[in-house]
Amino acid sequence: MPVLTRLIPSPVVVDIRPGALDDLGGVLADERISHSGKLAVAVSGGSGARLRERLEPSLPGAAWYEVGGGTLDDAVRLASDIRAGHYDAVVGLGGGKIIDCAKFAAARVGLPLVAVPTNLAHDGLCSPVATLDNDAGRGSYGVPNPIAVVIDLDVIREAPVRFVRAGIGDAVSNISAIADWELAARVKGEKIDGLAAAIARQAGEAVLRHPGGVGDTGFLQVLAEALVLSGIAMSVSGDSRPSSGACHEINHAFDLLFPKRAAAHGEQCGLGAAFAMYLRGAHEESAFMAEVLRRHGLPVLPEEIGFTVDEFVRVVEFAPETRPGRYTILEHLDLEPEQIKDTYADYVKAIGS
Repeated sequence: MPVLTRLIPSPVVVDIRPGALDDLGGVLADERISHSGKLAVAVSGGSGARLRERLEPSLPGAAWYEVGGGTLDDAVRLASDIRAGHYDAVVGLGGGKIIDCAKFAAARVGLPLVAVPTNLAHDGLCSPVATLDNDAGRGSYGVPNPIAVVIDLDVIREAPVRFVRAGIGDAVSNISAIADWELAARVKGEKIDGLAAAIARQAGEAVLRHPGGVGDTGFLQVLAEALVLSGIAMSVSGDSRPSSGACHEINHAFDLLFPKRAAAHGEQCGLGAAFAMYLRGAHEESAFMAEVLRRHGLPVLPEEIGFTVDEFVRVVEFAPETRPGRYTILEHLDLEPEQIKDTYADYVKAIGS
């Protein structure tokens, strides 16, 4: 009887610890990612640029490229610049926009990517997707997984705390996303990838149930690992289903309807997840999720990020249009505006002020 297995697309290196950046060059050489040390390092003008001075002595063969923003044009320009050199790998050093630009550029020129995030704002740091602004708004582009992920928890501590909190919301929202996937399987016969679902669910649960906070190294370790695992879960399934359900539809609706007022991705996803759990009748789970999000300083009501109840009703009503073909509790219930408003009032009572 043959033993059947599958290869899981995942990084060769995942190095998450305080001081990890100090060993970056050695880790890449030891793992045969870059023997020569010839690296194209994409940095932002902010956190990435500030780290350049610290890293340059240990990366003498690196060429540094400052990326202006997170647009498709920025990524294409970066790819063009990198193509002129002969590099072993591309290093994305900075926030999510820089890493997504580096992902796209690396894929375009056929080089492996090393992701070195300077904050934990969302789960895109290890996902097979680059999200870039374009002329039509914002697009998602399929790319290979990073070959390595290096997260220095000392650097993460220096980032604005709001970015860490946003990552908490994005990780916890996995639990709602998996519930939506299971709903689609029951109602629509959609196939669930059990391994991807297990990885994403446990990543979310680990963050949800950890007693620590954003100032705790142990908690930051768990959060960083959860975000990496969420990206791997998406690679296993071949799409964003393990980490994106009604919670992310609500997030996208905020972004599209109110682009100049939208909050951080993870803040909106966490709020969306707590409300989506209430919509599906998981009232105790919703209340617990809201309690944890509040403990970490995250919003659980739209008013806490500057939106009125009527604006939130509009967001929830519009949310299914952001992901055509995806089936979540929002598509399942297909609520009218007055029903959304009434349910929201019940949600507010259930989670308390």
